[in-house]
Amino acid sequence: MAVTEREDRVRLTDRSRLILLSFLMLFVELALIRWLGEQVLYLSFFSNFVLLGSFLGIGLGFLRGSQGKSWLPWAPGLLFLLVGFVSLFPVEVDRSGANLIFFGTVNRSGLPTLLMLPIIFLAVALVLAAIGNGVARAFSKFEALEAYRLDILGSVLGTVGFSVLAFFGAPPFVWGLVMGALMLVLVPMSPRLVVLLGATVVLLLLPSFSGNHTWSPYYDIETFEIPDAADGTVVEVFVNGIPHQGIVPVANRRINHPFYFRPFEQLGSGAALDEVLIVGAGTGSDVAVALAEGAGHVDAVEIDRQLYRIGKSSNPDDPYSDPRVDVVIDDGRAFLERTDNEYNLILFALPDSLTLVSGQSSLRLESFLFTTEALESVRDHLAPGGVFSMYNFYREDWLIDRLARMLDETFDGQTCVETFGTSGGLAVLTASTGSTQLNCDGTTAAVQSAPAPVSDDRPFLYLREPGLPSFYGLAIVLILAASLIGVRLTAGSLRSMAPYPDLFLMGVAFLLLETKNVVQFALLFGTTWLVNALVFAGILLTVLGAIEVAKRVKLPNPGRLYGLLFAAIAVAWIVPQSSLLSLALPVRFVVATLLAFTPIFIANIVFAQRFRDTASSTAAFGANLLGAMVGGILEYGALLVGYRSLLIAAALVYLLAYVTGRKHLLSVPSATAVARS
Repeated sequence: MAVTEREDRVRLTDRSRLILLSFLMLFVELALIRWLGEQVLYLSFFSNFVLLGSFLGIGLGFLRGSQGKSWLPWAPGLLFLLVGFVSLFPVEVDRSGANLIFFGTVNRSGLPTLLMLPIIFLAVALVLAAIGNGVARAFSKFEALEAYRLDILGSVLGTVGFSVLAFFGAPPFVWGLVMGALMLVLVPMSPRLVVLLGATVVLLLLPSFSGNHTWSPYYDIETFEIPDAADGTVVEVFVNGIPHQGIVPVANRRINHPFYFRPFEQLGSGAALDEVLIVGAGTGSDVAVALAEGAGHVDAVEIDRQLYRIGKSSNPDDPYSDPRVDVVIDDGRAFLERTDNEYNLILFALPDSLTLVSGQSSLRLESFLFTTEALESVRDHLAPGGVFSMYNFYREDWLIDRLARMLDETFDGQTCVETFGTSGGLAVLTASTGSTQLNCDGTTAAVQSAPAPVSDDRPFLYLREPGLPSFYGLAIVLILAASLIGVRLTAGSLRSMAPYPDLFLMGVAFLLLETKNVVQFALLFGTTWLVNALVFAGILLTVLGAIEVAKRVKLPNPGRLYGLLFAAIAVAWIVPQSSLLSLALPVRFVVATLLAFTPIFIANIVFAQRFRDTASSTAAFGANLLGAMVGGILEYGALLVGYRSLLIAAALVYLLAYVTGRKHLLSVPSATAVARS
């Protein structure tokens, strides 16, 4: 059913309306993934749940299509209820369980986690269902290919728009202003809805008035000046409501926090400190220690520019103004892969993060720092006689044992493990090349029964054994149950999706390919927000490019295209990631782009030959989106088998799609259009 003029807040062309609605849908999805991760501590580690809720909601909105009244007018009220609920009931982090480690030491009162998270999942689904239904109604006014072309264009603009705001550190209330302005233009609103929309923006603004808030692309950062009997006035840095760093003068740190100096004391007197690398430089306290210990030059690597700025302005030792210090804002692993420098000391200074790389994987910002391949890269960047050291509050003895085992297997020389205190797992682990003896007051023998080392393919340091933690399993069951109920209530049954099992499966496989690309580019170019944003934009542009090419080029028959797709996936699986890391950066980018995006491009051509002539483009696309949600659930299989195996899973699912959709493909002419797979 077409959107009537009465429903439009302003006169828009049909094309402009669809583009703006798609912009709004993508922008709201990204904003909710980011904001909920800041407000609900669990979602910093499980933002995939928000993505799954988004896919469910958009899929339901498309299954609803143009039936009955539009759901779009419900969007402002539903968004207000979600933001208000989360603001009233923050959730605590439950760190119980020895198989999976969460970082964070502050509990927030609120509803039980197993009640809170399903409510948030459903609330996200409802918000996106309302907006998605508005997109579906605009979508149905066009031929399928043209509709998806406009939808993708709006999605690209939404990704770029949110990324620009992230770059400038815009706080959530600015995101709310963008969403509110678009809703005022696109959504028919009563005065009551306008009030609710304004109240939503106010709720997003309120945290800015408590404490000293700033926003980075990774965190909601809050700083406090706290009087301390031992250290004097301490600047405490909280991220997403959790204590993350404390800025303490070097003189007080030497007296009250001696473990920061242990890597230098283990070196012994007279050891060279001409070149020092510190990964996780943060607000500069570890850099100040290195300078106080006589470092000749320090490369200070920090992934979050805002944390660096806080250290620049607030650290009393002012280490970032010292001419001996060069600051690099980047991912530590990416820096190691690019630099040719050798160091006398490489230090990982509490580089644990409190968030994931994106809403589409289980990868944390520091995941690729603590793999066997990363430690080998560290070893290769040590000067003769060089030393590597890392320290943190590791929480569990098994994690200390795992890291000690990894150091022992990577370095040929001495490995030293020193623990401090009786709780919290505070430890300093130091390894040297064969020519350097350490002044070690701890143990020097790794525990051979420690959990197995982790690799770039399975970079899950904090997961003790391969497997699916019970929390994940329960959440997945709840998600699937909610999805089945949602489809039943929306479409009445699964009948509307019944003609499109192959499109559903293509959605599953596409999401697996997309996740593999996000993870691979994070390894090759850094786990930064910018790399992540560029990958998503690149995927959308690949789809858009496939649409334009398919309009102008006579395509092979579907069987040949499937053959090309399987060949492209096979090549991507055969080529080892380690071989890409050894390439020069420009060549690495070209090769990685071809390997990652060729299957996506071909998959979209394959999708076109089926999607073009579907009886209901909105129902078919809804089935595809719900398939993508299932693909997001299957992504957790990487915890068991690693990310590389996602390619095999994607190939198998595409094979099922070919089998279930073969009778439709046989009747498709060779000249075709394309849509998203």
